[in-house]
Amino acid sequence: MIHSNQKVLVTGGTGFVAIHSILQLLNRGYQVRTTVRSLKSKDKIYEMLQNGGITDFSTLEFIETDLTSDNNWPEAMTDCQYVLHIASPIFLRLPKDEDEMIRPAVDGTLRVLKAARDAGVKRVVMTSNFGAVGYSHKDKNSLITEESWTDPNEKGLSTYNKSKVLAEKAAWNFMKNEGGSLELSVINPMGIFGPSLNEDLSSGFELLKKLLDGSMKAIPDISLGIVDVRDVAELHILAMEKPEAKGQRFLALSGGTMSLMEIVKFLKEKMPYVTEKAPSKSLPTFIIRLTALFNDQAKAILPLVGINRNASNKKAKTILGWTPRTNEEAITATVISLIKWKSLNI
Repeated sequence: MIHSNQKVLVTGGTGFVAIHSILQLLNRGYQVRTTVRSLKSKDKIYEMLQNGGITDFSTLEFIETDLTSDNNWPEAMTDCQYVLHIASPIFLRLPKDEDEMIRPAVDGTLRVLKAARDAGVKRVVMTSNFGAVGYSHKDKNSLITEESWTDPNEKGLSTYNKSKVLAEKAAWNFMKNEGGSLELSVINPMGIFGPSLNEDLSSGFELLKKLLDGSMKAIPDISLGIVDVRDVAELHILAMEKPEAKGQRFLALSGGTMSLMEIVKFLKEKMPYVTEKAPSKSLPTFIIRLTALFNDQAKAILPLVGINRNASNKKAKTILGWTPRTNEEAITATVISLIKWKSLNI
């Protein structure tokens, strides 16, 4: 498929989903421009794309932007038919005041949408997350769908997820009130796993690494909705290309859930050599609650414990013809990456 006259802007090119999206866009013949916070990141992006099999970079260009500043956004959008807005504001530490995380997420989203509208972009596909969809869905007997919305004031909701739900709500409000001819689609991924194109590993990797390297002594009651990063990237592109995706949000998950206990059991059968240090007994939730009072690691996992993640991927499959890999394929690819990039010593 040759699309050589169509240009796509991908925000936040060094990110896990963004780099896989760039890889697939280049392979499909699109011209790609990507935003980076510093042009020093160019070499890192070239290296990751080479690791993914790209040899010709003639249709890739870079521009320096920041979600917290108006600089260069009009230039970034010039001649682009589509925008994949994947970048999220970066926080090296949890801010004391939640507004420090929420404002940049909301303002950054609006900044991108305004610049896209003003430049005559056809459609923006924005990355939100499951945290914006399913955390207020309390009925365990019904599947979570795109109709569900997390209440931003949900008790125990992390500041990060609150920022995602408020940013997505701001995006839809903008479209309704001042979107002009711009179109919007939103992707809401669950836990993103799959192959990493370099040694910088995303948060899903950290969880698996802790599960396998012996640092987790017992297994907490955490169930994950899982999706392979390659399928998340493909879903962004399908939502960009298909007319039916206009004005829609799509949950991205392989289907069903896997508990950490099920992941360990699966790996014990499939790749026993990686599970020699993995725990086999479960960690009662009351112990996590107690430990969370004085332990940051327990405090960090507490919001994940016992959460209902039974969600449906029917919409993306039916409307966009999306065919994601299985949970097991995504987990296997993640473990292979952990070994490849020497994060897991076995």
